[in-house]
Amino acid sequence: MDSATSDARTPLGASADNGLKIVVVGGFGVGKTTLVRSVSEIRPLNTEETMTKAGEAVDDISEVRGKSATTVAFDFGRITLDARNVLYLFGAPGQQRFWFLWDRLFSGTLGAVVLVDTRRIDDSWYAIDRLEHHGTPFIVACNDFGGPAYAPQQIREALDLDPHVPLLDCDARSRASAKQVLITLVEHVRNQYSGRYDAQAPKAPAPHQELAL
Repeated sequence: MDSATSDARTPLGASADNGLKIVVVGGFGVGKTTLVRSVSEIRPLNTEETMTKAGEAVDDISEVRGKSATTVAFDFGRITLDARNVLYLFGAPGQQRFWFLWDRLFSGTLGAVVLVDTRRIDDSWYAIDRLEHHGTPFIVACNDFGGPAYAPQQIREALDLDPHVPLLDCDARSRASAKQVLITLVEHVRNQYSGRYDAQAPKAPAPHQELAL
């Protein structure tokens, strides 16, 4: 398995015509920073701070006991799709006290990934609600924390997902798995907007096209 700890990164291209923005959202400690870190071709920008005793009175850490740092603004990474298109990845903070940042992060977004820990599925409600409010296309990716296995239909019912919203499993630590999540999102966005903005909008890569990682 490709690890998020690998330091090998593809050099940045000299230029790109289109910058496409994707946001990764979800509850506290679901792996958003890990996913951005594992798939970014540049050293990601992280705004993580050490968690302290004082924060325990504000953030519920009962389900994330091993977590020692948390994102306080956003994570940022970049992926080259082809000679003309790059993806800019923004990982949103998960704690409720930082949710006010989300609406600004959603501005100009091509689409979003809702990362879910199926042991704490209720933590995903707010992310889905805000994305639907903004009319932002999104997919749902269930990060593998080794919890109980649920059938896709059970997860869809728990999240009240529309049938057209893609749902898949992933391991945010794996570059290959994170890459597949982004490919699924790009395909979904392409299907959503196919034929609508051909004259105005930058074209998303073809569904079969590999991300250059």
